[in-house]
Amino acid sequence: MSGMVAHASSSGTGPTVGFDLDMTLIDSRPGIHATWRRLAEETGVDIDADLVVTRLGPPLVQEMAHWFPAEEIPAMAERYRRLYPDHAIEPTTAMPGARAALEAVHAAGGRTLVVTAKYRPSAALHLEHLGLCPDVLVGDLWAEGKAEALTAHGASAYVGDHVGDVRGARMAGAVSVAVATGPCGVAELTAEGADVVLPDLAGFPSWLDAFAGDGRTAA
Repeated sequence: MSGMVAHASSSGTGPTVGFDLDMTLIDSRPGIHATWRRLAEETGVDIDADLVVTRLGPPLVQEMAHWFPAEEIPAMAERYRRLYPDHAIEPTTAMPGARAALEAVHAAGGRTLVVTAKYRPSAALHLEHLGLCPDVLVGDLWAEGKAEALTAHGASAYVGDHVGDVRGARMAGAVSVAVATGPCGVAELTAEGADVVLPDLAGFPSWLDAFAGDGRTAA
């Protein structure tokens, strides 16, 4: 596990809140689509990039398994990661409310933690390009595996768009705050056990006010 200190203005008296990256803080669909299209052109494999971007969340190698034989996946994943900086960073935008969500945690005296299944160097490029500044960045962790970082950094809540994020939060004993901005809808996130389901990040600062006010949970 690796971390990156990128913001040091918080006092440390508030909660540590974790965030997923793709479709939680950033809309990476255009860039991921472009990268898969480039890989398809290079390999001659008929990859449906439109389909790929409807199921973001799991690790890259899981998506690779839909398009390449098992023995080719390591090389194809490496090639994808080499293509990624030139094709995926510029088209990607911040999700509405992303900057305000991170700032709300810092304003409450807390710390922000991004925990993502994405390759960490790629995640760092996105955050730098968009000027999003979490205190810590951890990559290459998925679903229940995210609990490793959430526990290590003392996160009391984790915000994500996928049922895998809900499972990671619950395994870490953190409040699961789900946003219905990714591939999983409100009903699916609720059924998985999310403590809170928001339509998007716009409602996060007010939720955080209540959460920080009672020191643990907010409904």
